[in-house]
Amino acid sequence: MRLIIKRKDVKVYPDVKRVIARFFFSGKDRAKGVILRVMEMSDEKVFGTISPTLQEYSKRHRNITKIFYRHCGRLKNLFEELGIPYDELENYRKLLIGSFFTHEYSIESAAFFNPSMVEDLDQTGLEEGQKRVIMSFRAVGEGHISSIAFRRALLDKNGDISVVPVGNHVDEAEIIHSAAYEKAAFFDNTFSGRIDPRILKEVAGQLGEHFDYNFLKQVILEKIKGEQEKRVKLEYEKVLWLADSYYQITFSLDTDISDRVIFPISEFERKGIEDARFVRFTEENGEIVYFATYTAYDGEIIVPKMLKTHDFYNFKIMPMYGAGARNKNFALFPRKIGGRFVMASRNDGCNNFIMYSDQLNLWENPVQILQLKYPWELTQVGNCGSPIETECGWLLITHGVGPMRQYCIGASLLKLDDPTIEIGHLEEPLLIPKQNEREGYVPNVLYSCGSIVHNGQLVIPYGLSDYCSSFASVDLNSLLDKLRNTPSSL
Repeated sequence: MRLIIKRKDVKVYPDVKRVIARFFFSGKDRAKGVILRVMEMSDEKVFGTISPTLQEYSKRHRNITKIFYRHCGRLKNLFEELGIPYDELENYRKLLIGSFFTHEYSIESAAFFNPSMVEDLDQTGLEEGQKRVIMSFRAVGEGHISSIAFRRALLDKNGDISVVPVGNHVDEAEIIHSAAYEKAAFFDNTFSGRIDPRILKEVAGQLGEHFDYNFLKQVILEKIKGEQEKRVKLEYEKVLWLADSYYQITFSLDTDISDRVIFPISEFERKGIEDARFVRFTEENGEIVYFATYTAYDGEIIVPKMLKTHDFYNFKIMPMYGAGARNKNFALFPRKIGGRFVMASRNDGCNNFIMYSDQLNLWENPVQILQLKYPWELTQVGNCGSPIETECGWLLITHGVGPMRQYCIGASLLKLDDPTIEIGHLEEPLLIPKQNEREGYVPNVLYSCGSIVHNGQLVIPYGLSDYCSSFASVDLNSLLDKLRNTPSSL
């Protein structure tokens, strides 16, 4: 007997009006030309140009003047080369120059999909049976660049969902580079494999076992200054890019969660950060912290990364490394098992694996757990978010790829004290693309990055064909009974 799946009428669509103001730079020579032309303008012309610009764009961005000042400040080295004393410039002239190096980017103009869902920190003021949740989405804009966007929603006692309307602005975070790095971990990294080993060895030789970003930058700049060959200079710059893959970001406290977007920051994720899988993690002392794994993409390689937050205002980002940190589909279990962190993964690109680790960002020795079994998943299987703990075992929502590269959503059940042992595995998918879910940027794909249990229902947010998102629910006990009565092997 097939399980009863309730699809919700609610859909979350991409919104072209959601824009951020980003730094715009089209090359050193052109930038110098713009600066010189603005410097030739009279004070009256400068004021007459920037004043209407501020009036127009202050309605579209929070504190647009701060953004213009910041973008102008990024050009200080060019002012020095031109012999222009930056600190003596009038404020309006700085603002105008900054405006020429700013452009709007619509973060979700192309797609808004692959959601994950976690319980909100704030559950105050609710009626009985309600739960407030935070959702992350993969937002895709011009150039197919992916970022992480957020929404808040409310689940009622029946598991129906209402998504809270978005705020009026979208903000990027302030970037803070890590204060200190550990040399062994820094150079034992997937990214470092793309840098000339001789350069790595040379730079490492000038660093202590622990070092900070500013010291590393000083070392790199000295190396670049004395190097004539462009190719070698680029290799030195890549070491700084490696440092940029570790960072912290912070959002203003006056932002709504829908105002916050985590946009690609480091060079190694410049083409997108994809499919964040958020999990509400319980520390051994009972403290609650949120983690998310995601895929960084630079246009050539993909690398798994992790972020950590206690409040969704401040995030710490780090790459994952080790022999197990390969491919996509990393999902952290919501607590330690046997005193160790546990991760679901898809290390070979086809099958699901489990890994244990004493460190959050070091993963080795993946153990395969799920075989390709049924026609709907014969191409590959993977997880659809972090496993959910139930009294019967770890509920792992999966995706399978079958004929015509159709992505369906399924489920398996893993043993509580040893998740490498599979208890049950659905023969048929929970969700198959319906006729009205098949069209999008990538047709025939249903995909989720994290579900939640509420009032005896498993609520599954899912992306529809890489375009928009919707929701479905299934009775949890019925699903668990089905899994326990389904053989875990053919």
